[in-house]
Amino acid sequence: MKTLRDRYGIVGVGETEYSRGSNRTTRAMAVEAVRKAILDAGLTAADVDGMMSYQNGDSTPANWVAPDLGIRLNFYMDVVGGGSSTEALIGLAMGAIEAGMCSTVAIFRSMNGYSEFRIGGTGVRAAQPVRGLDLAQVPFGMRSAGQNFALTFMRHMYEYGTTSEQVAHVKVAHSKHASQNPKALLKERVTVEDVVGSRWIVKPLHLLDCCLETDNATCLIVTSAERARDCRPRPVYVMGVAGRVNKPRTDFHWAHGPITRVAGHYARDIVFGQAGIGPEDVDVTGSYDAFTFTTMLQLEEYGFCPKGEGGAYVSSGTIELGGKRPNNTAGGHLCEGYTHGMSMVIENVRQLRGTVDDYCPGAADGVHTYDYGPGRCRQVRDAEIAMNLGWAMPPTGSALILRR
Repeated sequence: MKTLRDRYGIVGVGETEYSRGSNRTTRAMAVEAVRKAILDAGLTAADVDGMMSYQNGDSTPANWVAPDLGIRLNFYMDVVGGGSSTEALIGLAMGAIEAGMCSTVAIFRSMNGYSEFRIGGTGVRAAQPVRGLDLAQVPFGMRSAGQNFALTFMRHMYEYGTTSEQVAHVKVAHSKHASQNPKALLKERVTVEDVVGSRWIVKPLHLLDCCLETDNATCLIVTSAERARDCRPRPVYVMGVAGRVNKPRTDFHWAHGPITRVAGHYARDIVFGQAGIGPEDVDVTGSYDAFTFTTMLQLEEYGFCPKGEGGAYVSSGTIELGGKRPNNTAGGHLCEGYTHGMSMVIENVRQLRGTVDDYCPGAADGVHTYDYGPGRCRQVRDAEIAMNLGWAMPPTGSALILRR
């Protein structure tokens, strides 16, 4: 398989506060996140000549953000998309650099996902005309993501005996991780009983099975390995990437192939084939947690456990800090903040650098205690390889493997 393994890296990361009311424009937030990522990389505005973003009609385009920072672009692109975009755009940035169109690319996502454009199925969004993929969903009562995905979740429970209590452990684990994260929106640890005792949203999803809605902007900077070695932080190299891989249908996705199958089934061989490793070699995962079930399904589909055993995997302690393979160590979308996927890549970059921002007294200097008690450390000891599993919906996903 053709691969660009280790030829490109992520050299800078940046983000704004995760809030429920930014009182700012997406343009202002994007500028802040991109600037922080440039500074994190030890670069200047003149070093960045490419910019990409993703949005759902809820953001500011790259060619408006760039001049606010004094950046003149040789390449830019804004794409429509959400959860599976981050990993895909990293691959596209690598391709743009490989083609000689630019040398260093800033990728950002900026969204007022709580105070302005909410992605649930209520309010202004629910009153919009029915078009596009909605034609495959709305006539059947599937206006929201939870309603659309519930078929896959319920079928998994029916076929494999997966229980709500098992999957609730995803929220429990991520809440523990968020309690170690100064910037997490929700830092309170919860129990399985808290999750299954919260009110129903759409069966089998309880309120605490669902992600947050937040205002925020995030940014990553991608460049060649040669340039990365001259940047300030330790380079984090891309071993493999798969972008927006689909099941045979993305509209009536439940009508083709097993209903419990999600896009990771098809992306798995691509990303592991490029990286030349297997699931057993991965130390840390960042699995998209729009819902507890999405994390469970992806970890299963990418081969971290056999098909049908995802419930047992996530409830075994494996995905918690101190476990064999911690997942979403900043708290993810369930607890830290909802960013349409980018924050989980940012967290894994910091994990591989050894520089997560936890409550350890020496965290700023990269000194961690590895004490995972409440309000303590969240740095994974000796993390060498991290993997991100992006999700848009059951039939569409992306993936990324990084190494130190």
